[in-house]
Amino acid sequence: MYLRDLGMVCALGGSKADILAGWLAGRSVQPVPSAWLNSTIPAFGVITQLPVIPSKLKQYDCRNNRLLLSALHQIEASVGKAIARYGAERIGIVVGTSTSGIAEGETAVQVLRETGGMPSHYHYKQQELGGAAEFLAAYLDIRGPAYTVSTTCSSSANALASARRLIRLGVCDAVLVGGADSLCRTTLEGFFALGALSKTTCNPFSKNRDGTMIGEGAALFLMTREPGDIALLGVGASADAYHISAPRPDGSCALLAMQAALDDAQLKPEQIDYINLHGTATWQNDAMENRAVGQLFGSDTFCSSSKPSIGHCLGAAGALEAGLCWLLLSDLHQESRLPPHLWDGEPDPDMVRLHLVGLENQSLKPLQYCLSNSFSFGGNNVSLLIGHP
Repeated sequence: MYLRDLGMVCALGGSKADILAGWLAGRSVQPVPSAWLNSTIPAFGVITQLPVIPSKLKQYDCRNNRLLLSALHQIEASVGKAIARYGAERIGIVVGTSTSGIAEGETAVQVLRETGGMPSHYHYKQQELGGAAEFLAAYLDIRGPAYTVSTTCSSSANALASARRLIRLGVCDAVLVGGADSLCRTTLEGFFALGALSKTTCNPFSKNRDGTMIGEGAALFLMTREPGDIALLGVGASADAYHISAPRPDGSCALLAMQAALDDAQLKPEQIDYINLHGTATWQNDAMENRAVGQLFGSDTFCSSSKPSIGHCLGAAGALEAGLCWLLLSDLHQESRLPPHLWDGEPDPDMVRLHLVGLENQSLKPLQYCLSNSFSFGGNNVSLLIGHP
């Protein structure tokens, strides 16, 4: 299935050009406490001004949906052409999220505790998981299937797989697909309670890694069967059910997901030009992914983690990181460079040495195939293979 257009917003910026330039330059926004959340936990927040939700859709007014609207505005013309061509009933919407508008619910509960009543502007649809897809359908007047996928950190990667199925089954001719997650205290303090957040910085695959940093953002693709320059060539998924939050240590199920994506695309490991690692910088996850990638790809394939640049965007991570791969394959990428892996350069002696991209080896021939990994709580693993068909 072809990924005809992309809109995205994250800590690196609110346009594809800004995000790509910042990522290739190795720029990392300084994580700071989120003032609007009254939280002291640093995170990668979006500082781009977000659009206003129309008053007729105020029941969906939350930061999560404003992030989605920011991404949608970038591709609204393409979506409009698809609606005109196929009809509103033949366009689907699949969104991945893990937070939806929980921050608005947190604020409303605080008002309830202080005043005894919920604020007048609060509506449950602001935080209900299905509200993300409902909002986009109502905004665009799209009448095909519209639903939300929530599988924590693999949510929007699974959404892309789901969108492909809708088109393959003939249910839709095009699907608006992606994901969004916004910062909220529930997520930040939950990860803090798990001991999964870094005290200093996101430092994936280092012997000094001590946790991840949470981010926020949104990415939306227009997926169609109509041929284009960039396609979703392969999807691989697995579920190890090893632990509620820890991955299976041997990486066997993560390897299954990557191998399934290769098989789906009928490609071999040596044909992959670049891997966007899940690379959370948590002790267990990096060790597991290192084993899996090392066993399947060895030490020759270029790879890096984008989380030191944009944070771990949870339910939006799969779509955002697939979007970063799309940018590397797009006409916007004129320099044939790869994004550097940002870390302290001190490898873990217990891990296989991967070919992490450094500032000194960014130059490369034009890319053909990229793999993006999303490995989630509960062992819900998804690998997406994106490339030129």
